[in-house]
Amino acid sequence: MRASLIQIAVNEGESAESRRRRAAALVREQAGADLVVLPELWTTGAFAFEEFGREAEPLEGPTYEAMAKAASDAGVWLHAGSIPERDPEGPLYNTSLVFTPSGDLAAAYRKIHRFGFDKGEAVLMGAGRDLVTVRLPDTTLGLATCYDLRFPELFRGLVDAGAQTLVVPAGWPERRRAHWTLLARARAVEDQAFVLACATAGTHAGVPQAGHSIVVDPWGEVLAEAGHDEEVLTVDFDPAKVATTREQFPALKDRVLGLEPPRR
Repeated sequence: MRASLIQIAVNEGESAESRRRRAAALVREQAGADLVVLPELWTTGAFAFEEFGREAEPLEGPTYEAMAKAASDAGVWLHAGSIPERDPEGPLYNTSLVFTPSGDLAAAYRKIHRFGFDKGEAVLMGAGRDLVTVRLPDTTLGLATCYDLRFPELFRGLVDAGAQTLVVPAGWPERRRAHWTLLARARAVEDQAFVLACATAGTHAGVPQAGHSIVVDPWGEVLAEAGHDEEVLTVDFDPAKVATTREQFPALKDRVLGLEPPRR
């Protein structure tokens, strides 16, 4: 299976519409890949909090339309990163979109863990509630976004739901890049799954981004890692390695906590 992670740069001075056109062109260039992934909130920047409300769009808004067509033109499964979604009956959400190779929406995931503590995303956006998986011909994707990476129970829930490949778009800051790499590898090892973690390059509202998108196998080995600047990271991997790893080292079968309600 071939995956292409588009580590797009998000910088001030480029409009969201211009970046949509550029991202769509980059997706089309990945024809021949099985799965293409974009980062978190790439239309606005994950730290450009003032832009969330201005650039928020309905689920089937301009980003949806541009990415659906790009997926269809390239004939790829497309995880289109996330957008600031405006729910007409509720708050904003940080929502990921996944499209089939025919351009149909396969899934939408509203980010569960919002970053910012008492400001930023944590205040401006609502929290999702549902774990989301997507069945591809050769693997099942488990969807998570950025700050979710710090919460292993979410990923264990995705594995219990059948996930074999964990896809994590992000707008991760440079100052915590060591955590980004460490956590991506940890989630791969503990869940015996592939991790495809796609970050942004550039600077969001004065916050330099980490870049360094990464693909990790179920043993925690780094198969490919991007640099700091905009680039497309393409890697071939064998989804069957998940089942082999879980058979050779069946740690998941020894789980105790979390499987039964606590005794009173």
